[in-house]
Amino acid sequence: MLNTMWPIFILLSFSYAIFSGNLEALNKSIFESTNNAIKLSIELLGTICLWNGIMQIANKTSIINKLTNLLDPIIRLLFPEIRKNKQIQKEISMNLIANIFGLGNAATPLGLKAMKSMQKENLKKDTLSNSMLVFIVLNTASIQIIPTTVIAIRNSLGSSNPTKIVFPVWIATILAAITGLLGTMLIIKFSRKK
Repeated sequence: MLNTMWPIFILLSFSYAIFSGNLEALNKSIFESTNNAIKLSIELLGTICLWNGIMQIANKTSIINKLTNLLDPIIRLLFPEIRKNKQIQKEISMNLIANIFGLGNAATPLGLKAMKSMQKENLKKDTLSNSMLVFIVLNTASIQIIPTTVIAIRNSLGSSNPTKIVFPVWIATILAAITGLLGTMLIIKFSRKK
């Protein structure tokens, strides 16, 4: 769908610029936006490298085990199907920890790894298990204590207070997670009755 929409938007933009006499403004904006994109990418790369490095160090120490133990009661409650599989629990914990620290780019590969492990345990390979559904919702809601990526973007765009969004992010992500989990649990409960 996006493969169709983006070319249409680009063609409409060029057509409008040509017919309205704004071709020079379009050219200028193209070069400015590519310049801004490169600057933003470099700034985000630094943030991503820093936090990925911290996660790698934490993974090689006992910190991850302590955080995993801290999340263990929540994981047991939300993922009853995988109570006995400590490896999957650790992978889910790593993903949740990365999301909590606002490391969306670091959380993605960890989430994919957890999904692959859950798929191996899944009896119906063509259908998502309940644990997989809950994990997708929880990962999408992405509860964040430190939204590092958003702070980095705001900082790169010259915000006078880039951390001002921390409290609203807490509210939004916690409410999204609670709403998503309640909805998912209801769907799971009603689908079992059928």
